[in-house]
Amino acid sequence: MSTFFPLGWAHYLAGGLLIGAGVALLFVTTGRIGGMSTVFSSTWSYVSKRPFFQQARLVESRGWRLVYAAGLILGAALWWKLMGTAAAPSTGLPAWQLVLGGLLAGYGARRGNGCTSGHGICGLGSLQWPSLVAVLTFMATAFVTANLVRHLLGAAA
Repeated sequence: MSTFFPLGWAHYLAGGLLIGAGVALLFVTTGRIGGMSTVFSSTWSYVSKRPFFQQARLVESRGWRLVYAAGLILGAALWWKLMGTAAAPSTGLPAWQLVLGGLLAGYGARRGNGCTSGHGICGLGSLQWPSLVAVLTFMATAFVTANLVRHLLGAAA
């Protein structure tokens, strides 16, 4: 029987503490919330002239968000450099499923007025009740979906 953490738990704890410290530092020093869907949208405002990406709230704050996004990319690159290619994650899923999942998650994030990181890390951290409702909805949907996929498709545990 497999455990919840077959590769150990320390790196999950370290990652969670670093993410929490990062968004807390951003909020304490600037008063800004570092949710990823808005970072993604405002970064795209540089390359897309579509009205959705040119909203005033996105364009006015995109400078710091671009630096924030670059930090995420550079942090991942540094991790890969330090850990080597043996730490490369693999899902075993076809690319089309990953793309479809990303599009659905992005659509849901925009419809839900924020993404899981924005609501789960930043919203709950600042005691926002709508974020609690969003996180509970995310989690319930994830549990139901995972169990349906496992039951209907016979996916390995």
